[in-house]
Amino acid sequence: MVPRDTSEWAWARPGDVVFLLGSAPGTRDRRSQGVPRHDRYGLGLKAILLSGACSLVLSLFLTRWAITQFAAWGLGQLIREDGPKSHHLKRGTPTMGGAAIVLAVVLGYAFAKLVTWEQPSRSALLVLFLLVGMAVVGFLDDFIKVRMQRSLGLRSKAKLLGQTGIALVFAFLALQGASRSGAADVVSHKLSFVRDIGPTLPWIVVLLLIWFMVSGTSNATNLIDGLDGLLAGSAALVFGAYTIIGIWQNNHLCGASDANGLCYPVASPLDLATVASALMGACFGFLWWNASPAKIIMGDTGSLALGAAMAGFALMTHTELLLVILGGLYVAVTGSVMIQVSWFKITRRTTGVGRRVFRMTPLHHHFELLGWEQVTIVIRFWIIAGVCAAAALGIFYSDWLGSLR
Repeated sequence: MVPRDTSEWAWARPGDVVFLLGSAPGTRDRRSQGVPRHDRYGLGLKAILLSGACSLVLSLFLTRWAITQFAAWGLGQLIREDGPKSHHLKRGTPTMGGAAIVLAVVLGYAFAKLVTWEQPSRSALLVLFLLVGMAVVGFLDDFIKVRMQRSLGLRSKAKLLGQTGIALVFAFLALQGASRSGAADVVSHKLSFVRDIGPTLPWIVVLLLIWFMVSGTSNATNLIDGLDGLLAGSAALVFGAYTIIGIWQNNHLCGASDANGLCYPVASPLDLATVASALMGACFGFLWWNASPAKIIMGDTGSLALGAAMAGFALMTHTELLLVILGGLYVAVTGSVMIQVSWFKITRRTTGVGRRVFRMTPLHHHFELLGWEQVTIVIRFWIIAGVCAAAALGIFYSDWLGSLR
């Protein structure tokens, strides 16, 4: 049953669960407006649990199949000669394992929608587009590495072109039909921290912001994917946080009449939580086989896709700046590369001899050369990722509490 206005909440009895859910087929416009409806059977929560559980199981079995099949096809990882010596032991390990993650997410989400008989939302489909689109770019990169037997796949310009193409198509689709009367924008035209702030931005600025976030975040996750289980474990924490954010926003959606401001003008946040749950489950399933010593490597197929999905969640939950804290680990690792390159160029220009701040970048390789075991680095980086996720959720919740005063 879909009430015509928020006054119809009167029939909800104490103890009933009320979700601001996406509507059933045929009421798509009302869902995009964030009109609340009574969810007597908890279909939204069931979809989140189903997608997460199904993706976890699928990822476990698909990754196990990929280990055997990819090895038979000769899809083995190539290692850079200038990298840490310990990484040479990974040569020949099956790569492109990210394909199992992406397939598990898509099938897990589809299964949840089929069982609950809920129509997929535009927001969820856009995140899946980013995931699959960037996975294709990463697959091309991985395939060239294997086919050409070199440690570098796509040239940097070609990879950036592919990332830019996916980002711009996503931006075009997300901004289409925005600002319809009474409807929540899929992507806001304002910059957001935990909610929209500042003036409305010109569309060209929004377009550039989307491009920067999608390309930048996918590159950041690509950089950190250098140790067994590091990206899969940290990404699961990020997607877990977005699952919580989506549920919370769904329970405080802006309806047709917003009087107190204690709400979020977000389109289909519960369906976004369903996709985030699927991603979290798929990452955990992949981690079972990717933990040290890894039996399969994610490759650019997975690392680019996961980063793009994170950017998609940040844009569509209106938490673009919060992603800097939520993904603090990725910011630190990317920052280490930027500092290293910049300082080397500056010192070479001024003294004639390039100097380095770190022994090697990305940052986890610096600790490897200091003598830290890979497992120690991964676990400590997971702790940092968990602290960042907890801090971001704390800031998100404290903002809502502060608005109650």
